[in-house]
Parts: sequence; C-alpha cells; structure tokens
Amino acid sequence: MQLICIFAFVMSKKAQNFFLLFGLAVLGVMVCQLDFQEAWRGMCHAGYWFVAVVVLWAFLYIFNASAWYIIIRSDGSPETRKLSFSYIYRLTVSGFALNYATPGGLMGGEPYRIMSISPFIGKEKASSSVILYAMTHMFSHFWFWAISIILFLITQTLTTNLTILLALCTGFCILGLWFFMAGYRKGLANRVLSVARHIPILKKWARPFVESHKEQLDTIDSQISALHAQNPKTFVTAVLLELVCRIISSLEIYFILLVLMPEVSFIQCILVLAFTSLFANLLFFIPLQLGGREGGFLMSITAFGISSGSAAFVALMVRLRELIWTAIGLALIKFSGK
Repeated sequence: MQLICIFAFVMSKKAQNFFLLFGLAVLGVMVCQLDFQEAWRGMCHAGYWFVAVVVLWAFLYIFNASAWYIIIRSDGSPETRKLSFSYIYRLTVSGFALNYATPGGLMGGEPYRIMSISPFIGKEKASSSVILYAMTHMFSHFWFWAISIILFLITQTLTTNLTILLALCTGFCILGLWFFMAGYRKGLANRVLSVARHIPILKKWARPFVESHKEQLDTIDSQISALHAQNPKTFVTAVLLELVCRIISSLEIYFILLVLMPEVSFIQCILVLAFTSLFANLLFFIPLQLGGREGGFLMSITAFGISSGSAAFVALMVRLRELIWTAIGLALIKFSGK
C-alpha cells in the first residue's frame, strides 16, 4: 500500500493508456490459458444461473462504490460535489479490474483511482480517500472472516484439526482488526512509509520520498484519522456497506451450486466464500489470484462433502465471471477518463 502514495504524486493522465494496455495484455494472457470447450460447456450447463451471477456483480459494485463515495464526501467540501456517483461507480469497476489483473493487487487499481479524481479534489484528498476505502475494504474482509468463524462454530462439527485451524484464523482476524483500527485512529501513510524506510529493498526511495512529502503525508494521515474520530457514522456506514457486500456476494456460489445440488444452503456458501477469499488473499501477489482461488474452492467445498468436480465447476464459473467484469472494467477506463 505504500506505493499508492508515490503514484499519487507522480502519475499523469498519460498513464491511463498504460493502465489500459497493461490490463488488456494481462487479460489476454489469462483468456489464452482457458480451455474454451470446457468453459463453453460449463456456461451452457449453468444456463441462466451464470447470467444471474454476472448481473449480480453489477449490483455488488454499487455497494463498493457507495462506500467509497460517502468517504469522499465525508468532509462536506464543495469540490467533492463535482464527483457524481456514476463516475465513482465506473472508477470502482475499473479499479477492481486493474487489481484483478495486476500482481500485488493494490499496485494497479488504487493508483488509477487517485489519478482519476485528483483533478477534482486534489492529490492529498484523493490519496486519503482511496487509502481509506482500501482500508475499509480489507477491514470488512476481516469482519467477514470473523463472522464466518462464529457461523462455523454454530453450524459445523469440530475436529482436532479444525479446532487448530479455527484458532489460527481467529488470531489472524484479531491481529488484522487491531492493525486497521490503529490505522484509523492514527493514520497509515506515515506509519507504513516509516517501516519501508528500514527495509533494504525499499529504503532507497522511501527515505527521500518521506522527507520531500512530509507535509502531504501528514495531511493524508490527518484526513484518515478524521473519518474515524469526527465522522463515526460515515465510518460505520462504509464498513457495513462493504460487509453486506461480502455476505451478498455469497449468492454467486449459491447460484452456481444450485445447478449441481439444489439442497445446498446459503450458510454453506458463506463459509465457502470466507475460506476461499482468505486463502486467495494470502496469494495477493498472483495476477487474478490464479491457482489460489481454485485451490480455495477445492478445499472448502470438498470439506462439506461436495465432490471435487463440483468445486472445479464453481471455480471455473467464478473465473469466467471475473474475466467478464475485468474486461468491462478495462473498457470503462476510457469512459472514466472523460
């Protein structure tokens, strides 16, 4: 995340074409790796449920865009009113598309969002709003995983191995929630860059950057902490929007599994998504989380006694949906630029 701040100050509008071309190149590589016959058979077998999955994400992005939109407008400044919700929605879809296609995730979508709204609200405000949204997005993930652990304890039978695994996941969630709460209270830009100053690979650029942009970084941190301290209602609303989005997105797995087993429950789909997203996020450095997402589905779905073939089918349908929305997001880059 520390690279977000750097890109915010050095990015020009010419980089928009770079984002588009790079994203298209990566998307092309991913598409070429598909087994088209298998993909077509899967889409035909899923039928209208696959259409429902694709359309579902048009609504889910509304939650994501709404969370970022209220963060941007939280200070009530006149310049934030220049940004329409439709523009933020397009940037949200494009930003997630770039994150899907870019190794490291936040290396693509977040700098692009900062670049796109900086002309309207300034670099510092743009940087703080994007960092705040990225924090809120991940913060909601930790809450989603924590809630899923509780659901698992209530609905599933524990074994010794599962107990150990849940204990590790619980500790990870507590650590993550503490980290982000500290970041909300004290800001995150200076703290992350201070750590980067002591990392051998990063310290060469981190130290001069911090020294030359100390005032801007302080401004970003003050804006980050202000949302939590001065606008608790906005903070809670943004987190809840993202959390609800995580829960509703379980419908994607539910719709796909209904094709194979009508008796599947929505609670099972929430637990499958929770474990798969946790496993995939640990492999954030892989473009499109190739392998991580499939492996997560295989382990989580088969844990409920569902066949590995069903897990592969779910993974394929989700991958196709991601490719479709990645292509849509990349196409919207040109429209967002206007």
